[in-house]
Amino acid sequence: MRKEWILRWSFFVFGLIILAFGIALTIEGKVVGIGPWDVFHYGMFLKLGLTIGSWSIIIGFLLLTFASIATKKLPKIGAFLNMLLLGLFIDFFMWLLPSINSLIGAIFYFILGVVLIGYGIGIYVSADLGSGPRDSIMILIVDKTGWSIQWVRNGMEVLVLILGWALGGPVGIGTVIIAFLLGPIVGFSLPQCKTLLKYMLEKKEHKKLAA
Repeated sequence: MRKEWILRWSFFVFGLIILAFGIALTIEGKVVGIGPWDVFHYGMFLKLGLTIGSWSIIIGFLLLTFASIATKKLPKIGAFLNMLLLGLFIDFFMWLLPSINSLIGAIFYFILGVVLIGYGIGIYVSADLGSGPRDSIMILIVDKTGWSIQWVRNGMEVLVLILGWALGGPVGIGTVIIAFLLGPIVGFSLPQCKTLLKYMLEKKEHKKLAA
């Protein structure tokens, strides 16, 4: 059991690292456009200072608090760590990545970033240790209203996109591409990551029994 939890937490943290790296890449290539939530975080950064990762943490904390009050349940440790670690990793990679001044470089960063975001989500979600703050709110709204997940998620992303754009966040064709392309990438990566995790867990179990 202990080894299983170590493996699951390893997937969880590694997935968040990959996700944050992908987000940082798209932000560095912002001339193409970035994801709706990142538009919002970037807009808050422009208007009020702090860092993009800090705003990711702050907004995530507010969403978790609201979800906890509405459900009268404390968030899972995975949801809290998702909120905290993702913001820290985003700021780290924003500091680490070299700036780019060409459209070709921005497009390269964007494409690589979107793929990594999709796989980062697949890896951390496959660990099954709790959804992030934004997904927690989405699930809460679905449970309370009975609306479809797709409509609720799209509605949330349109709302934060409008808010972020009003604050001056970078919106471009890439923003639309992320909105439509990310779902299929996650739909492809998540089963792969679940299969890999299952294989590694079974392999460890077989070694344990053989010993």
